[in-house]
Amino acid sequence: MVSGYRRGTTVGTLARRGFTDTAKAERLIAEAHLDPDEHFDIVEALADAADPDLALLGITRILERCTDPVELRSVLCADADLRMRLTGILGTSVALSDHLVRHCEDWRELRGGEAERSPSPQELRGELLRAVGADPTSTAPVAGLPGDGDDSPAHALRVAYRRRVLRLAGRDLTGALSVEGVATELADLAAAMLEASLAIARAQLPEDAALCRLAVIGMGKCGARELNYVSDVDVVFVAEPTAAAAVAADDGATSAQRAATRLAAAMMRIPEETDGEGTLWEVDAALRPEGKNGPLVRPLSSHVSYYERWAKTWEFQALLKARPIAGDPDLGAAYIEAITPLVWQAAGRPNFVDDVQAMRRRVEAHIAPAEAERQLKLGPGGLRDIEFAVQLLQLVHGRTDERLRPRATLEALRALSEGGYVAREDAAGLDEAYRFLRRVEHLLQLQRLRRTHLLPATDTAEGQEQLRWLGRALGFTANPITDMTSAWRRRAAEVRRLHEKLFYRPLLNAVARLPDDEARLTPAQARDRLEALGFADPAGALRHLEALTSGVSRRAAIQRTLLPVMLGWFADAPAPDAGLLGFRQVSDALGTTPWYLRLLRDDIRVAERMARLLGTSKYTTDLLLRAPEAVAILSDDADLAPRPNATLATEAASALHRHGSPENTVAALRALRRRELLRTAAADLLGVSDISVVGNALTAVASVTIEGALRTATAEVERRCGEQLNTRLCVVAMGRFGGSELSYASDADVMFVHEPLPGVATAAATETANAVVRELRRLLELPAADPPLLVDADLRPEGKSGPMVRTLESYTAYYTRWSSSWESQALLRAVPVAGDAGLGERFTAMIDPIRYPAGGIDSTTVREIRRLKARMEAERLPRGTDPTLHTKLGRGGLSDVEWVAQLIQLRHAHEIPQLRTTQTLGALMVATTEGLLDPEDAAILDSAWRMAARVRGAITLVRGKSSDSIPTDLRERSAIAGALGYRVQEGQDAGPAELLLEDYRRITRRARGVMERVFYDD
Repeated sequence: MVSGYRRGTTVGTLARRGFTDTAKAERLIAEAHLDPDEHFDIVEALADAADPDLALLGITRILERCTDPVELRSVLCADADLRMRLTGILGTSVALSDHLVRHCEDWRELRGGEAERSPSPQELRGELLRAVGADPTSTAPVAGLPGDGDDSPAHALRVAYRRRVLRLAGRDLTGALSVEGVATELADLAAAMLEASLAIARAQLPEDAALCRLAVIGMGKCGARELNYVSDVDVVFVAEPTAAAAVAADDGATSAQRAATRLAAAMMRIPEETDGEGTLWEVDAALRPEGKNGPLVRPLSSHVSYYERWAKTWEFQALLKARPIAGDPDLGAAYIEAITPLVWQAAGRPNFVDDVQAMRRRVEAHIAPAEAERQLKLGPGGLRDIEFAVQLLQLVHGRTDERLRPRATLEALRALSEGGYVAREDAAGLDEAYRFLRRVEHLLQLQRLRRTHLLPATDTAEGQEQLRWLGRALGFTANPITDMTSAWRRRAAEVRRLHEKLFYRPLLNAVARLPDDEARLTPAQARDRLEALGFADPAGALRHLEALTSGVSRRAAIQRTLLPVMLGWFADAPAPDAGLLGFRQVSDALGTTPWYLRLLRDDIRVAERMARLLGTSKYTTDLLLRAPEAVAILSDDADLAPRPNATLATEAASALHRHGSPENTVAALRALRRRELLRTAAADLLGVSDISVVGNALTAVASVTIEGALRTATAEVERRCGEQLNTRLCVVAMGRFGGSELSYASDADVMFVHEPLPGVATAAATETANAVVRELRRLLELPAADPPLLVDADLRPEGKSGPMVRTLESYTAYYTRWSSSWESQALLRAVPVAGDAGLGERFTAMIDPIRYPAGGIDSTTVREIRRLKARMEAERLPRGTDPTLHTKLGRGGLSDVEWVAQLIQLRHAHEIPQLRTTQTLGALMVATTEGLLDPEDAAILDSAWRMAARVRGAITLVRGKSSDSIPTDLRERSAIAGALGYRVQEGQDAGPAELLLEDYRRITRRARGVMERVFYDD
């Protein structure tokens, strides 16, 4: 809730709440008679909708048309559930908003217990049959259904159908129903719609109805009870003559088929017709035997004969979903009983697996190139990838395991996982991705109740607005466009990887070292396959496989099981050869360790994650090889989460007591830091942590390491002197260290402050403090296998020319008399991290008036800061560096964003305490909340900072050494893109490296524009 909102619906308040056309919003609020105080809850609910402007327009239109707008406003204020459902629908679906305007009392459908409850299939069938005047308890033809146009049964049926969709959307958009629940109810509703349509057709063609028994078999998503909001409803018709028809004429069977054909055609037209309610959906019978060239209706014997003699592989795949949904139930059941055995024998057909795989490739080949990246359904990483993989595994293994025969994709996936045919983590990933993709698909279709499977384009203003709406509808409120597209790309990449693993699993056997009686490829063929997978040195890869899988040991047996799958994972990584080599080295070190063997056998995710990390990151590989036992942390996301600071501090304190010499003690501290660096890097690369979590984690372990090293250095100086320290000492973090924004290779920027104990001369205390600091730096910079932690004190007063350590009094005198504007700016990130806590508090109290000056900074200081920024760009950017690709000092990079945040802090933190944060993104968030920064500008800056920080971190992870510039070498750039989750997409010209550059330049270019406007705007 925005502070002060009840005092009026101001343009600024509306903008902060998500309204884009604030002037129109103010006008509509007035037209709808929504008082900012009396109807505050209504306006707030509208603002929380996916599209607040659309929701406000919708409620205004309904209030204009409804019979009692006062009642509606009153009920909306009192009924939070109704308010959530109605505003959720109005902010998501133009089509349902139009329905509510046409039927303005239908808002009542969203109120009360019935709006909360999911109906049974029988209830839906009865309700729609009653809507057309048919008797739900009878299958006899209904005579005399009256009316035309808006009085016709077909119109009444479409209205009743839309009302049920309205109720369903209300539960869907408020989170009361899962994706499975939505899809199931839509399929049941479509089945009820067809039953009612068939009742109308029987009434229109009573003589035909008397001649035949007609069963409607649902196929595809309707048959599997996983239908979309708008989709073709795939059906197959089976018919038999009634007893009366057989007696009435010698050609009773032929007459019955003709009658059934007319009846089926009449039934199909009803959902497709257009009137004031619009077309609902198309009934598609193209999956029938012989497709569109075959008869619309066949008798059961003809169906069986066709499938026994002529059917193609894909037709049996389609029959997996077959289910009677309308018409004669006994005939429908007989059809399923006759067809089912044929389905589960299909996998024994010659080339069955190849045929299914070829079908998937043909589907992909027909996707328009411009749409491939946006295709939720057919494109790489889309719904079809999941469905085809699940269906292939069902058809292959379901012959002997009847547990694998559910029609619905998610239910079948669960059965495959429970039966051991799909790894649990793979099934969970596909399940989550499938739900996400279907959720996105549902939202896109709900908007206008039109069939679509395409994400909005990112290169148009309209597409950007659509993505913003979609992101908000999915719950991404901070950065809806960036977060939504990132979520889609991440899941699409994961789906594609798992699809390749499961769908083409038999091919992976060809590249593993198998027992002779199971070998499928000669060494030469295996080498070719490794080369095709992307291994630069296939011969070397074969040697590693030989070493890992040879022999009869337990280790070799487990590796023979793992490696056929792992090779695909290595191939997905930027450096497959390095990944396989690293895996061999870790396995050589741990291969005889019992827990390692159990881990590899029981949790295949560890092997998958090892492949990704080892094939992506030299930095992570080096860390892992120094402590191979750390692979255990890869088994659980919880183990990859940063450990609490208190836990780290306890472990560091324990190290101080376990080791004798200062060198050994700090070595233990550095080993602790190395383990946490590995944990953080692994979580980063595996997508478990975002960039802010990474910065916090790296900062926390650096603080703990410095605190432990300071205690060790203090103890050593006291030992040498033979007495306790004569001064208090505190370490103050600066720069990215102070901002909790450290990267993997960052130095620890610090200042040292001390305070002599009472009665101790300043000179003597300073000498002691310098001794401690020298020992601290020596211990932390000793040569070792673990990554160094360099302590950099260059941000101290007078820089390198000034004393390393100063008293609190000296700092006070310097900052009061001599400090420059840049030093006040630098102090914005100052925070004590080690040493005497009381001294740290006094230091903070001393610098607060300097970094948060009363009244803010004057125009002269602002100009000085701007000149300093321009000078830094001109002088500090390395010569020859492309300024658009330098993550730190380049255009739209980290520095641009940070200077914007810091200028806002210098100007306003004196009056807004919440701005007194050392974190860049935190300052931007507060500035937005307080109205100092436009939300869209803040989102652009936030996105750019995150992008630059992620790229900068990925460079270090991939190369094993730091750099602020995106490399020009294509191989390195591709590896960095891979580390960031970019993947090769079939049918797409641009590779991961090009996509990374495109995204980086686009995001930082927008941020540069915001910086130049905000930073230099008076």
